Amino acid sequence: MNNIITGKCVDYTFDGQGIVKIKDRVIFVPALLKDEEAEIEILYRKKGFDVGKIKKILKFSDKRITPKCPCATACGGCSFQNLDYQEQLKLKFNYAKETLKRIGGIDKKISDIHGMNEPYYYRNKIQVPFGYDKQNRLVYGFYKFKTHDIIPIKECVIEDKVHVEILKTIKDLMLSMKIPAYNEDLNKGIIRHVLIRHGKVSKETMVIIVVTTLKFNSKKNFVKELIKKCPEVKTVVFNENPRKTNVILGNKEQIAYGRGFIFDTLLDTKFKISPKSFYQVNHDQCEVLYSLAFKKAELKKSDTILDAYCGIGTIGLIASKFVKEVDGVEIVNDAIKDARENIKLNNITNGNYTCGDAKNYMLKKKYDVIFVDPPRKGLEPEFLNALLKSGCKKIVYISCDVATLARDLKLLKEKYSIDSIDLVDMFPHTFHVETVCSLSLKK
Repeated sequence: MNNIITGKCVDYTFDGQGIVKIKDRVIFVPALLKDEEAEIEILYRKKGFDVGKIKKILKFSDKRITPKCPCATACGGCSFQNLDYQEQLKLKFNYAKETLKRIGGIDKKISDIHGMNEPYYYRNKIQVPFGYDKQNRLVYGFYKFKTHDIIPIKECVIEDKVHVEILKTIKDLMLSMKIPAYNEDLNKGIIRHVLIRHGKVSKETMVIIVVTTLKFNSKKNFVKELIKKCPEVKTVVFNENPRKTNVILGNKEQIAYGRGFIFDTLLDTKFKISPKSFYQVNHDQCEVLYSLAFKKAELKKSDTILDAYCGIGTIGLIASKFVKEVDGVEIVNDAIKDARENIKLNNITNGNYTCGDAKNYMLKKKYDVIFVDPPRKGLEPEFLNALLKSGCKKIVYISCDVATLARDLKLLKEKYSIDSIDLVDMFPHTFHVETVCSLSLKK
């Protein structure tokens, strides 16, 4: 079969690739927009589908725009930077509506999708691999879509601008001090990744440098020059990861400068952010998301609430000012330590945080409202069963994956009515969308 075919994009995959159908074959094509026709090169075939790339667009969508980033179609970070932002919102709205109906049998109308006025430079966290290109030149950037080939970048237009100079400075220092990047093929070198976390309100910046060993030449001078050239950096942490693995962070950390953490403020509540803390990457849209969740919960001063999957306590501690008592449960001990420090930081007297499994905790006490904000895999069956047994009058489910939300709602709607569903675009130019769903116990 000819490796070059001509086809029309009829839809998108869940991760934003264009879908082309030719007879009984399906071809997935990154960066091809719906209704566009193109010459497509078939890169490889798998059982049931092909994967291709655009050779030439023959008919352009009137919704196509020029991406701000020249690497947008090659990097795996932005699926839709070439699509008009209002069209992105419509696409996410329709995808969520179709997924909820197909998987969950839910026809409940989605109230709204809350987009951004300025959908660029919103990420307060970046994690960047360092390595070498084919000419053995030191580079940093993002991995090419579904590969470990690094696409060099100068600026990422969805990341906070403060990251740009810090990354450039680190590269310059590595070259001048002859500190090698990690070569994963040879399994040698020092610096693997650089993570940067920035407080939108506090303006504090933390740099986490992932290294194969905590002992290497010029380390002290490296840190000294970094903070001299980038005074916005308030703390530098080295994370040791000697393993040959795709996991970015290792278990051992060493604070090289500052406190080893930064602060930031979310909805008038202050939070301590450690290197491994979960903290929403889009500050402004997170405030929209949580404000919506609290509104849907209809919180009262007499309420006792449970913040399951509480992390460092963001939802529960912000909500504490509106209710009688907050219990937070999280299986990650480091996150609970941060949550307890955040209680003290904000002088909160009605918050209790426990390290444990929420499914074992929620049946010990009667709650008026339970907030759940699980990872992408959604709620575990045991957790769902405990939730159904809890008899809680109100549940607010915050989801980062519409498909797993739909699956879980299919079970929850046996005992709960779905009151409302709203979408919040936390990640413009990507295929991700956040959902806030409120449920009430059936009478």
